[in-house]
Amino acid sequence: MKRQRALVTGASSGIGKAIAVALAEAGASVVVNFRAGGDKANAVVDEIKGAGGDAVALQADVSSEYEVQEMFQQMIKHYGSIDILVNNAGVQKDAPFHEMTLEEWNEALSVDLTGQFLCSREAVREFMRRGFVPEVSAALGKIVCVSSVHDTIPWAGHANYAAAKGGIKMLMKTIAQELAPLKIRVNAVSPGAIKTEINKSVWDTAEGMKSLLGLIPSGRIGEVSDVARAVVWLASDESDYVTGDVLYVDGGMTLYPGFRTGG
Repeated sequence: MKRQRALVTGASSGIGKAIAVALAEAGASVVVNFRAGGDKANAVVDEIKGAGGDAVALQADVSSEYEVQEMFQQMIKHYGSIDILVNNAGVQKDAPFHEMTLEEWNEALSVDLTGQFLCSREAVREFMRRGFVPEVSAALGKIVCVSSVHDTIPWAGHANYAAAKGGIKMLMKTIAQELAPLKIRVNAVSPGAIKTEINKSVWDTAEGMKSLLGLIPSGRIGEVSDVARAVVWLASDESDYVTGDVLYVDGGMTLYPGFRTGG
């Protein structure tokens, strides 16, 4: 990925951080986007630079059209263009459905779904403005949408989150269909249970881990590196004939493990 420029939203920690580091290790220059917590984002930049890579941190709320446009303008000013967009930023605002507020619903949809629309639209505009550079990549541009197994699996108590993830899946497929003739590839990675700080309460006890592993046929919780490797492959020329697909990185969670014993 040398000479390629990548933007990873929500990259100051967790899965986003792992993706940013992995893209840098593959040779890309990386924009580490963050909404809050600039110290963490700067630490990711320092880690990438310390390993010989190139990165810069840019703050933006992906649910804000103005801030997204400003972030892209800053990236283009700094790196000249963009070749890879990874839509990773997301939030959870959990509540039983009958208690869920409109504010909780709107925030999840605004960040998780509208944010991917806004960033993807700006990336496509820049891909088209820049034009095809075959010595850099076989594609005009690549977009990877980070979703969740809950684009397929219903999740009680998380109606807003599941609705947003289901929306990401169809948004991705629709724009992949529309943009394929332009040599713009759009795919998604949908992680299952991944070991991050945000869900530590689920896996940090023996009882919690046992319950969780009952949902994962492969018998282990995922690591952020599992997701990062999948994203790097989808953003590389090695997957040039792949577009409009969802790659589930879930240890088999979407295989209905309850039916292993007949249901």
